[in-house]
Amino acid sequence: MNYFLGLEVSSFANGLFLSQAKYAHNILARAQLLDCKPTTTLMVVSKQLSSDGDAFTDPTLYHSMVGALQYLTITHPDLTHAVNFVSRYMQSPTVHHFQALKCILQYVKGTLHYSLYFSSSSPTSITAYSDADWASYPDTRCSTFSYAMFLGDNLISWSAKKQPIISRSSCESEHRVLAHTASKVVWITHVLRDLKVSLSHKSLLLCDNKSAIFLTLNLVSYKRSKHIALDYHFIHELAASGVIQPQSVSSHLQITNIFTKSLSRMLFTFLLSMLRVHVNLTLSLQGDDKESNISRYPP
Repeated sequence: MNYFLGLEVSSFANGLFLSQAKYAHNILARAQLLDCKPTTTLMVVSKQLSSDGDAFTDPTLYHSMVGALQYLTITHPDLTHAVNFVSRYMQSPTVHHFQALKCILQYVKGTLHYSLYFSSSSPTSITAYSDADWASYPDTRCSTFSYAMFLGDNLISWSAKKQPIISRSSCESEHRVLAHTASKVVWITHVLRDLKVSLSHKSLLLCDNKSAIFLTLNLVSYKRSKHIALDYHFIHELAASGVIQPQSVSSHLQITNIFTKSLSRMLFTFLLSMLRVHVNLTLSLQGDDKESNISRYPP
């Protein structure tokens, strides 16, 4: 396979690159931004986005562009945070939201040859990062939570979403993300077991909030956290049985910050390399012409 549903695969002796350069080019063509000024960093200030402002005159275009960008995050995990924020205003987009969308498209123009790299010689162990940006939604004060999961050195799963309920502290928000990420780790572990893949080490769960780690490992905190008892008992049982191994990680090494926050150029580039997103100059932007119509969500 080298091209399928907008995904281009470039195989090498020691791994492969997975990209969507042709699909991204088609998005820019439909938005009439092929000649826009490209950027190489994503500086959409998410906390300035709100429901206030003048309504955008073509909401259908906005819906189409955001839907197309959501599909583009399959090989562009660096877009996840920004696309997550602009997709929150699908019901009634404003001019300001469309300007933020154009900033994302400028970044897409500057990173057309970025690809997700998968190594064939990676070790078989699971490492998962989890993070939350507490009360980051200005309209509802819900938190943004995210996780990134690696099989060896290869990024295999990631997500950034809004927490469905309001957390009363950053510790509570981070702990809920830990429980959510732990459930994903358990699911991936069962999938690998069905595929006859044995893991070489315990699954490692990394978080930069020491209070959340302490709450996971210590039953003495239960009286102060009855309102999150279900998540607490779930992840504590996994940790006690050795299914996962929660550990603290420094904030500057927390990969999922790229999914929850607007970052400086230097930190954004550093975390992008940790996600194994690299430039692939072998891309040709050719692919199937039948897939150039992105007016609807991709299949």
